[in-house]
Amino acid sequence: MQTHGQMTTPGADATTVVVGVDGAGRSRRLRDLAAALDRPVRWVTLPSSDADLDLVLTDARAAGAVVIVDDAHHGQPSSWRALAAAARAGQAMLIARRPVVRAVELADLDQVVAAAGTVDQLGPLDAAGVAAVVTEAGVTEPDEDTIEEIRTASGGMAAVAASLATATSRGSVATATSRGSVATATSRGLVPAALRARVQRRLAGLPADSAAVTQVLALLLDVPDSVVARAAGVTVATVADTSNVLQERGMIAPGSASLIPAVAAAIRTDLPVVVRRQLHDRVATALLDSGTDPLLAAVQLRRARVRTPTAAVAYAGAADHLRFRDPDAAVSWYDAAVEAGAQPAAVDLGRAEAATQLGTPVDLTDVSGEPARLAIVVAAIAAQQGRWDRAAEALADADGPGAALAAVAWAATGHPERAGDAARRARTEPSGGTPEALARLAEAAAGLAEPEAMLPLLIESAEAAQRTPPDVVLPDSPHALGALVAGLTGDVSTAERLLLAGLAAGVGGPVTARRHQLLLAFTRMRAGRYDTAAAELAPGPDPTAWDHPTARDQLLAAALAAGMARRSGDVARMREAWNGVETQLARRAVDLFAIEVLEELVVTAARLRRMVRARPVMDVLDDLVARAGDPPTWVVAVGWIRVQVAVALEDAATAATLAGELATAATLAGPRQRAQGAAALAWADVLAGKVDVDRVCSVAGDLATNQLPWDASRLVGQAAIRTTDATAARRLLEHARGLSAVEVGGGEQRGRVGVLSEREIAVGRMVLEGRTQREIGSQLYLSPKTVEHHVARMRTKLDASSRAEFLAALREHPGVVD
Repeated sequence: MQTHGQMTTPGADATTVVVGVDGAGRSRRLRDLAAALDRPVRWVTLPSSDADLDLVLTDARAAGAVVIVDDAHHGQPSSWRALAAAARAGQAMLIARRPVVRAVELADLDQVVAAAGTVDQLGPLDAAGVAAVVTEAGVTEPDEDTIEEIRTASGGMAAVAASLATATSRGSVATATSRGSVATATSRGLVPAALRARVQRRLAGLPADSAAVTQVLALLLDVPDSVVARAAGVTVATVADTSNVLQERGMIAPGSASLIPAVAAAIRTDLPVVVRRQLHDRVATALLDSGTDPLLAAVQLRRARVRTPTAAVAYAGAADHLRFRDPDAAVSWYDAAVEAGAQPAAVDLGRAEAATQLGTPVDLTDVSGEPARLAIVVAAIAAQQGRWDRAAEALADADGPGAALAAVAWAATGHPERAGDAARRARTEPSGGTPEALARLAEAAAGLAEPEAMLPLLIESAEAAQRTPPDVVLPDSPHALGALVAGLTGDVSTAERLLLAGLAAGVGGPVTARRHQLLLAFTRMRAGRYDTAAAELAPGPDPTAWDHPTARDQLLAAALAAGMARRSGDVARMREAWNGVETQLARRAVDLFAIEVLEELVVTAARLRRMVRARPVMDVLDDLVARAGDPPTWVVAVGWIRVQVAVALEDAATAATLAGELATAATLAGPRQRAQGAAALAWADVLAGKVDVDRVCSVAGDLATNQLPWDASRLVGQAAIRTTDATAARRLLEHARGLSAVEVGGGEQRGRVGVLSEREIAVGRMVLEGRTQREIGSQLYLSPKTVEHHVARMRTKLDASSRAEFLAALREHPGVVD
């Protein structure tokens, strides 16, 4: 007996009721049952006259035959009464009917026959049942994919599956794709003629209202009945009644609320083009008028391949909704809107906003629209090209969000007064005019003179952007700007946290995610964590994400490559990095926030004796700092680059002059700048051949504490080379090795903040043993000061704010505890 959709060998029950919707295989089931009987059979076709039915029943009694009634629901009350009377008198019967019984007489017949035998409920076929149908249709050894495709397209209904299987065996459907996908074929309208004829016959008997509902249902939309009713111009009750009728007629599979896919395809195929367009527009209008979420409405319409002006509105609405949250999807929706009939000019600005966040090239020549939005896009593209000056010009007169972003652009180009004016304009906007993230960003930009004071505001801006991403194209994210400022102050831990949070939140879109990743690598490289920096540059799951790097990120990537090469002494790679960016530097696209990025490139140029291109860059930096009012932190940052250039060129006289100026400015700045000022003076002495071992080690230790370990190691190493005291040289070289210890761990460490070097692991073991810094130094041949710097660096890596946290982190770190 057939249960749960399986096709099994029929039993020999002489009295059975086969229940199933049209197309479920009732007739086939009766034939199988009849074939299994060892008695003669008499078939009854309804409707039938009472006289004809009486003759069949009389003959069956005489012959001891089983009466078989297919489609019993087609009979008349008198026929059902006669059959029920015969069954009560002992006549064996097999009857088949639809599931719904609407007449008392048919219900009586059903009850009598079922009481004497069994009820066979036919449901959708499972894979085994479909396989049997496919094999019977002549498909030799059907593969699992074909079986599953037919089962899905047919809804498991035997009659539909048989039509598809027959067409597949003859090749009339298999031409749809190279694999012969039945699902693809039916979705493209390649429906077997037999199935189309079957569907047409069933539709022909439907009232006009039900036919209209069926056409809407054929689009296979996942929408409420109220939307179907609105699109069909009927009541919700009519939709429910029609669904019941369609299920009885085998067009909706039992347990489903949707038309069978192949049946729906047959209906759509037979709709004239004009009628189909009218249907599509009615459905689109009904969805939009129903208050359905615009994105969900667009998804439904696109799934149904609706291309009408009304659908174009829905697609454009979905694109506008997604352009700041999923710009890649937004571009696809804008394409769909244009394909559906939207004017390109109507979507060009939104597409430009999305494309800018993707980092793909954007041509704004013929783009028009809301001036404020267009100005922000122009500014963002300019910033991505490293032209903050042009970004500032584009936003010069902007209000609200544009004014807040203008503040950043003015700050980047050394205009703190204009940055302050723009920040005030942003604050005077009505409530809600400027998002919180951008308001804090503008406040930070206005405080350009004091990076240490900027950082808390940038952190607040980043956190606000994570909570509520601003609906504008960002020229740069608060996370990236915060990381650059944090790096300038030596706060590497904050820089990393900001960048990791920006990556996790996806603030600014894919182009900003790439920037965050590059900056994370750059930050770690500057802090001496080279393996972790390299791991950040390993290809991710989507290698194409780097296909269109912005000019700004090309500069950053070149600085990163040059810095890594410089720290490993690889001159060939230094030259390669410089050659790749030399032309770009000639554009003099320089801003204050990129000052440490430029440091890596300018010093590399000095090492390669190619300062011709780099000098104009330094001149621009000088101008920017002077225009900003010579804030001490920025003065030191530029002065440090010039000192490093003098060191690379071994120009002792220039180094001495610059070091004096730098040290004076550093007294007015933060700890990192003071460490750089002291180091500049030490470099001047070292270049002049004057090496004070204790002073050099102390100065280098301060550099390492302020997250410049490689600079510290290089100072000590050069001092060791230039001293004539062999003992001092050994001490200095050992100190340099301790400062330059490279971390272990490769790509598998990606994304981890704290990975200790071998030397740090050795220090960590002794810390856990309770050794003092002097005892550790004696054991490892390090000065207590060097041990102190190791411990400070380890605490930063392990993100430990207290000694208890530090000890706990050491115990959990691989290799520290055996």
